[in-house]
Amino acid sequence: MYRHILALQQVSRRSISSAARRRLENKVPEKQRAFQEDNGMPVHLKGGGSDALLYRTTMALTVLGAGYVVYELVMAAYPQKKD
Repeated sequence: MYRHILALQQVSRRSISSAARRRLENKVPEKQRAFQEDNGMPVHLKGGGSDALLYRTTMALTVLGAGYVVYELVMAAYPQKKD
């Protein structure tokens, strides 16, 4: 049992220490500048076209869902007559 734990420790140490590091540019400062500038836009739309598309989709689904709930409530309030 102890031998298995030691083997697991070696494997985990080896995979972490030998991992190749990716050189990525840090984009956080430019994103902070874009989101903090005062241009009159709400924060949830400052991300660009994809944010606007997500916002519109969410609002459309919300309106459709609310309409469906009202429809179902009306149908439950006035049940169909059974012949």
